[in-house]
Amino acid sequence: MNPGTDTCDERIAIIGAGVIGCALAWALTRAGRQVVLIDRAEPATAGASFGNAGHIACEQREPLPSPALLRTFWRELTVFGGAVDLPVRRWAVLAPWLAQFVRAAFQQKRNTPALAALVTPARDALAAALREIAHPELLVCNGHYALWRGPAACARAARAARAAHALGVQTHPPPQELLERVRATSAGADVQGLHFPDSGHVIDPQQLAAALARAACAAGATFQRAEVRELMPRGACIEVRTSGSVLQVAAAVVCAGVQSEPLLARFGVHAPLTAERGYHLEMPHTAPLTDAPVLHADHNIIVTPMQGRLRATSYLEFEQHDAPPDARKIARLRQRLQALGYGGTTAHPGWVGSRPTLPDYLPGLGRAPGEARLFYAVGHQHLGLTLALPSAHLLTALVCGQPPPLDPRPFDLGRFGSLRSARQ
Repeated sequence: MNPGTDTCDERIAIIGAGVIGCALAWALTRAGRQVVLIDRAEPATAGASFGNAGHIACEQREPLPSPALLRTFWRELTVFGGAVDLPVRRWAVLAPWLAQFVRAAFQQKRNTPALAALVTPARDALAAALREIAHPELLVCNGHYALWRGPAACARAARAARAAHALGVQTHPPPQELLERVRATSAGADVQGLHFPDSGHVIDPQQLAAALARAACAAGATFQRAEVRELMPRGACIEVRTSGSVLQVAAAVVCAGVQSEPLLARFGVHAPLTAERGYHLEMPHTAPLTDAPVLHADHNIIVTPMQGRLRATSYLEFEQHDAPPDARKIARLRQRLQALGYGGTTAHPGWVGSRPTLPDYLPGLGRAPGEARLFYAVGHQHLGLTLALPSAHLLTALVCGQPPPLDPRPFDLGRFGSLRSARQ
């Protein structure tokens, strides 16, 4: 398409083929729209969409920032053995983001209903989509378990049950068989836990995203492997400049994870994303404790049974998204898994990937101001897999000019102010 013409390609360009982009491509083609999905890599072969825990976290209805966390976060720092790494050399760079995080902590009660409206139907929405594309086997609906060890285990489990009840989240006592199995590897320490029946897990996150992308292509979508270098408004059209071509499309949706910020900036949208990195180790041919994810809450490690392996994930590392992995974290995760009774981690080299996170831990879902039809679905933090289908349904309604399934206003990036004011 000649960039100087006034005629738009009727397709909708989706920038980013992570699980959010793949789900949106499927939802838009299902709604009868023409779609081109663009990414520099094959669908879900990089980033958090490839390496996440596979947990459908319907119980995580509260955004992370809270007054209580501000008082106690230091206990979770890696220097004290915790999972949060906030390197001192990064404090100056992260200061604006951290200031907004602190502000969001005092807005948690206001933000919780918005996040809950997205999270609560997530498992059922994913199950319905997978049935429709003939891949129901990718989702297991056995809930998940949280376990605590030591003398305070009973009190911690009771406190977690009360917090879940306050949010309308169901919990049940776990089977005694599971607790006895864990006690056998805990040197006689007390073990308590909770079963969260309304969550679920997928047996392979990459397979899930790829299945959605294939279903979209079967319905007429196309996939273009290219790096998107710039988006430009051209009247009512959007010019998509890639490493190999220039497209002029009727609408575009930015779903490019931590690399979304510069693409949105041209349209005046302020998206204060940071790369909150996580690590995983895999244990091939290792039997799970149970056919459901197990959160070892004392260590902030979740272990998920996947196809032919277990995957253990941990850490909240506030590092540059392209920085090399920290070998010390991989070694520590391996040691902790061995202490928890898991074997088979020594052969896996470890993996690190970036979770695109906004300061208030709500996603950014909406439309940029102006004549051009630019939309965005960014900042899903730990919940990208969980929120893929709810986000896709909401964005599809916005793109198609239909009534949205829930109020989109809390997710509009305008809540962070304009790009101009952010630079002042």
